[in-house]
Amino acid sequence: MKATVTAFMLVKTTPEWLAMTVEQRIEAFRTRIVPVIEAKTKGVRSRFYDTEFYSARVTDVWVWEAADHEAYQLLVDALRETPFWDRWFEVAEILVGVENGYARNYGVDAVASITS
Repeated sequence: MKATVTAFMLVKTTPEWLAMTVEQRIEAFRTRIVPVIEAKTKGVRSRFYDTEFYSARVTDVWVWEAADHEAYQLLVDALRETPFWDRWFEVAEILVGVENGYARNYGVDAVASITS
C-alpha cells in the first residue's frame, strides 16, 4: 500500500491505561481497538513510537498511513468509538501530511538524505 495520507497522532496515556498490566493492555488493544478499526476501514497501516522517555506532554506517537483521506477519516471515526479515544489515551495533537507533497505539486524529484 502506498500511503497518500500520513497522520502523526500525539497521545498521552491516562491513569486508567497505566493501571492495567501489560498483558491487559495488549489484550485490550487486540480485542477492543483493532477489530473496530478492521471493521470500519481498509487501507490503513499503523506504527507506534514510545516517547515517554523524552516528553512529559506526549507519551506515544501513533503513525497512521492511509491509502486516502476517506480511509483516514473512517479510522478516526472508528477510534472515537473505542475506549482508545479520551479514555485510555488523551489525543494531544494530530498532524496530517502528505509525504513529498511539494515534489508532486511542483513536478520535481523529492529531495532526501541517504546515509549508511
